[in-house]
Amino acid sequence: MVVSTLNYLPQSTLYLSKNNLTNVPRLRCRYTHRPNLRILFQIQSQVPVTFPRKFMGFSKWISLVFILHASLALPVFSKSSLSPEDLAQIPVNFLDFAKRPELSEWMVDIRRKIHENPELGFQEFETSKFIRAELDQMGIAYKYPFAETGVLGYIGTGLPPFVAIRADMDALAIQESVEWEYKSKVPGKMHACGHDAHISMVLGAARILQEHRYELQGTVVLVFQPAEEGGGGAKKMLDDGALERVDAIFGLHVSSSFPIGAVASRSGPLLAASGFFEAVISGKGGHAAIPQHTIDPILAASNVVVSLQHLVSREADPLDSQVVTVAKFEGGGAFNVIPDSVTIGGTFRAFSKESFIQLKHRIEEVITKQASVQRCNATVIFNENEKPFFPVTVNDKDLHKYFREVAGDMLGTQNVKEMQPLMGSEDFSFYTEVIPGYFFFIGMKNETQGQFEQGHSPYFRVNEDVLPYGAALHASLAMRYLLEKQPKANPPKGSFRDEL
Repeated sequence: MVVSTLNYLPQSTLYLSKNNLTNVPRLRCRYTHRPNLRILFQIQSQVPVTFPRKFMGFSKWISLVFILHASLALPVFSKSSLSPEDLAQIPVNFLDFAKRPELSEWMVDIRRKIHENPELGFQEFETSKFIRAELDQMGIAYKYPFAETGVLGYIGTGLPPFVAIRADMDALAIQESVEWEYKSKVPGKMHACGHDAHISMVLGAARILQEHRYELQGTVVLVFQPAEEGGGGAKKMLDDGALERVDAIFGLHVSSSFPIGAVASRSGPLLAASGFFEAVISGKGGHAAIPQHTIDPILAASNVVVSLQHLVSREADPLDSQVVTVAKFEGGGAFNVIPDSVTIGGTFRAFSKESFIQLKHRIEEVITKQASVQRCNATVIFNENEKPFFPVTVNDKDLHKYFREVAGDMLGTQNVKEMQPLMGSEDFSFYTEVIPGYFFFIGMKNETQGQFEQGHSPYFRVNEDVLPYGAALHASLAMRYLLEKQPKANPPKGSFRDEL
């Protein structure tokens, strides 16, 4: 195999992948029934696409041109040709498709392989390689890398509108305590938040959409993103231009709070903004028996921890949810020695940008001034470069209505739940800051299979029955978005940008 690149041209442009390139007669049959149609395929320098060597043995980079002419009209699968009943049937059909043993078992196999080989944020090299191999098998073109290990796959026409579905790839630094056949093979690392399932669902959706690629009236972008767990991988994906042409994006998270076959979300703020802080409080160490000759940083740090709790209980509006939690306290290593310094650290969260900024300011102020009361010095570090602040995750109100329609058609309206905001955070929020986005939770609770722990637990498990639901929802949201968001009029010639 050799890797070449593909440049999509404005108007009359066909998305090209390994599978449909190697089956040129089928392409000719499919795409030569429009009057005066001219289709130009040109391999240049934009999208990495893998093709068989027999097409490119004479050069690593070539230009391939097909000009096709015909005289009949090509039927177009669009919203105008579909009744409301037809649109409502798409999610039902996709769920039936996803539940077929050949697809559901394939997704389970993918999830287990990824689960056995977890990788931390920005280290997902083997996971990314595995995903690209699966995309190659399906004949789906992709770009790589984004944000070091991220991958973007493309299914459809290569033309607007563009809609994205996203999966996060990273694991957590947790030793798995679940004893089962596919337990993590990497000591101290575990997929304890369901990202292995998220990858499997998006790849499952990719298979569904690839089977229906000729019906797509636009382009679906598959976003495989690194470092959601505190690393802000979404921000780096954006910095690398991952969503430059995308009109909307959807993401999900498995949840043990809702039953299998149910989903939950809300319009507006869903998840809080979050940040991390660390502080070093320095004093003067000495013997614990003569504290008068020391400046005790443990006492100072203890007062700091108590004072920080007052920021929410006495300074925040009770109707404006905020959290300050100190989860790290390190100082000293002996029972009879007062240390020179103590390190504390924690997280702070809020549901508005103003409250978040105010919390950050007051955390620094309280730590430094409270330490000085005890004659200590304090340095506060927020370290935004390594652990970026996550914005509030805000669901677009129009996409909320759209999501309820699609999910209701698939699962029944009684299984589409409205939920309260959570103080958890998600770097999906970086996407919703720049384009309309929608994030939802998909239930996997089944009491007959025992208790499913919440994420970030060493006992976290995934109910693999959820995989077809996630794949079908991703595919349905993308397919119907493209059908329902078609431009009302054709833009003038030359108005398209080089979208890929």
